[in-house]
Amino acid sequence: MPDLEQQLTGLARAIDWPATPQIRVSFPAGEVLSLPARRGGSGWGRVLALAAAAAILIVATLLAYTPTRDVIAGWLNLHTTIHQEQHPPTPSPRPPGQLGSNLGLGTAVTLEEAQGQVSWKIAVPSALGRPDAVYLKLPPSGPSQGEVTLVYGHSPGINVSGQTGVAVLVTEARGAINENYFQKMIGPESTIQQVSVGGHPGYWIAGHPHDFVFTDANGNFQDDALRLATNTLIFDRSGTLVRIEGDMTKAQALQIAGSI
Repeated sequence: MPDLEQQLTGLARAIDWPATPQIRVSFPAGEVLSLPARRGGSGWGRVLALAAAAAILIVATLLAYTPTRDVIAGWLNLHTTIHQEQHPPTPSPRPPGQLGSNLGLGTAVTLEEAQGQVSWKIAVPSALGRPDAVYLKLPPSGPSQGEVTLVYGHSPGINVSGQTGVAVLVTEARGAINENYFQKMIGPESTIQQVSVGGHPGYWIAGHPHDFVFTDANGNFQDDALRLATNTLIFDRSGTLVRIEGDMTKAQALQIAGSI
């Protein structure tokens, strides 16, 4: 309170107030001053309106004066900071770090390093070319024979995710689709359709799927996330499960899958 009093005193000196006019009020002898009656917004309503306007003016003046504003905020123990950002930061179009590093795909490796860690042949779609990033997930966090994800930042005709900077994910692991568990994990926002990819059975999931359940090479259940939560093509390529995720049409996904 002493600090507030000092700030208000300093404010009084800093504000250039107009000179107070000389006011003289006289009443005839014997006359009694009566307050105005309340009639449809006049009278007391006018008095209260003038008082409210004066209070607003005082508060605005105090808040405009930085030292006083800070003292008042501290005195009231406010948890809100009065702050004005002159140049708000521009959101980054892509998360920092290597492409896909924020998706929990495992350890970033080269394509050759990933191939040296798994016993099966990694399939690279020729329609997408060499991936921009490769991730490897090994047991116990991954399937029994490992999981490899190819990350693509750009692909013609496919939108790039504004949150991840990724256009297409191609994830591969040895295992099999468990239809009962798999279809139960698909939420109401998604639809599922059986397809064939070069004679191999598969599923086209349109909508916003988030989870995928399969059994790995040792018969263990694996609950994996669909990172982009967009349309997904899943098919069994002679014992290797391939997932293609991206904001794409079924025709685009089948074209990518057919180029493997």
